Amino acid sequence: MTLPALPFAASFMHPLMMWVLLAAGGYSMFLGIKAKKVRTGTPEQRKALLPGKFAQRHYRWGSLILAVMVIGMIGGMAVTYLNNGKLFVGPHLLVGLAMTGMIALAAALAPFMQQGNGKGNVIARKVHVGLNMGMLTLFLWQAVSGMQIVNKIWVNR
Repeated sequence: MTLPALPFAASFMHPLMMWVLLAAGGYSMFLGIKAKKVRTGTPEQRKALLPGKFAQRHYRWGSLILAVMVIGMIGGMAVTYLNNGKLFVGPHLLVGLAMTGMIALAAALAPFMQQGNGKGNVIARKVHVGLNMGMLTLFLWQAVSGMQIVNKIWVNR
C-alpha cells in the first residue's frame, strides 16, 4: 500500500510551528521569572508586579505550549511518515520525544507547586524549573538539527 505524499509545503509546518514554540517557551520563562519575583520579592516589588498577573499568564502559556508541542511532535512524525513511508529514528526524533516527556512532567508538577502556605512545594518548583530549562536547552539544539533536516528536504525536493 502506497501512502499519498503530502504537498511540499506541509514539510515546513512542523519547523515553523517549532520556531514559534521556541519563542513562546522563552516568553513563558520570562513570565515564570516574574512570577517568582512576585512570590519572593520585597513588599514594594510584589506590589508593583502584582497587576501583571505573571503567575496566571505563565500557567496559561505553559498549558498552550504543552498542547502545541504534543501536536507539533505528532504532526512532524506524521508528515515524515506520510512523505517517506517510515520514521527516521535518530537524535532529532529521540530528543523531540524526550522534550515532550519533560514538558509533560513539568506541567504535571503544577498542582504540587500551588499547595500549602501559598509558596507551594519547593522541591516541585525546582524540578519544574530544571525540567523546563533542560527542555529549552534541548530545544535550542533541536532548532539547529531541525534546520539541517529542512535543508535536506529543500535540496532533495
